Amino acid sequence: MQHRIIVLGAGYTGASAAGRLARKLRPEDVSITLVNAEPDFVERVRMHQVATGQDLKVRPLADMLKGTGVELRLAKVTAVDADRKTVAVLDADGADELAYDTLVYALGSRWNDMGVPGTAEHAYEIASRPGALKLRERLARMDAGLPVVVVGGGLTGVEAVTEIAEARPDLDVSIAVRSGFGDWLSPKGRDHLRKVAAKLGITVHEHAAVTAVRAGAVETETGTIPATVAVWTTGFAVHPIAAATTMEVTDRGQIVVDGDMRSVSHPDVYAVGDAGFAMGDTGKPLRMSCASGIPMAWIAADAIAARLTGGKRGKVPLAYAQQCISLGRKEGLIQFVTTDDQAKNATLRGRTAALYKEFICKGAAWGTAHPTVGLPVRRKHLAATEPANGTAIKALA
Repeated sequence: MQHRIIVLGAGYTGASAAGRLARKLRPEDVSITLVNAEPDFVERVRMHQVATGQDLKVRPLADMLKGTGVELRLAKVTAVDADRKTVAVLDADGADELAYDTLVYALGSRWNDMGVPGTAEHAYEIASRPGALKLRERLARMDAGLPVVVVGGGLTGVEAVTEIAEARPDLDVSIAVRSGFGDWLSPKGRDHLRKVAAKLGITVHEHAAVTAVRAGAVETETGTIPATVAVWTTGFAVHPIAAATTMEVTDRGQIVVDGDMRSVSHPDVYAVGDAGFAMGDTGKPLRMSCASGIPMAWIAADAIAARLTGGKRGKVPLAYAQQCISLGRKEGLIQFVTTDDQAKNATLRGRTAALYKEFICKGAAWGTAHPTVGLPVRRKHLAATEPANGTAIKALA
């Protein structure tokens, strides 16, 4: 009988984990099912480009997985029963239940309105493709001179405000940040960010924590900012399904995992990407990002394969090296960081940085779209062992 592996979510982390598992395990021994609600792979790190009218390459998941042995199941995940080891899904044919022996939970995150009044009703988000497309349609209908306010001064906010300002120089574009603009960057990085913002005509509202969003305006602790369109980028909230299970989660709903990305409460579940609460090599929690999620996926896949085949998991670093920031299509900023994500006094700026960031984005998409290319395929048979969950795995060799 095949060992059933189900991967939930086909973003960067889920697709990477599924492909890596397929490269390491024999298809006659295991079945790998990747469950995703959409038929295409979404380059989430490019949603600010979608919002400004740019068209991205379409990457059908069926094409990505062709020949890998991974089965694609187009369905929405509605619940996980970690005790019964089942997943409830909903597809075009109705509700169904999938049973698993090992689960990789990679449902990721969505935008977070932080409970600020009026945000859900009046603000736009770019944490999802539907959100980016909705903003794209609204921006296309805006007349010259109307105000757009991006709320949030993190990586997403910086990329969104510069992209919008470059694409629509006829609009009155501004950004509202809780503290200083780019205050997490090195002095060189912060100076470059401010220069680019000034060149693009972006008004920066610093120390302006937003207290409410209403039709036509954003309210801050320091005053009111006119906003025909408000774009909310103040962070992410994880998918709520995990918090509704019996798994141990944080107060943010992330699944608490060990060094193998394995749930500390349910050893048949592995959580990767934004859905997992993991510690980096420095002992500090990893931040929600593609830079964290992809190595988490590699670790989980390697750990699962090692567990099932009786091997050992190799070392995959969980540390940071850089923050890659696009500032429109012509400018960029690469902020080099310490392993625990603190800014160094070293940057790459300008057109070279923009090309560097584009290379990183293309590499991440290509690697996810070609999960069995680039590393040797070394599929192993399952070992005759008794895993921690008590379900016997019999060797098929």
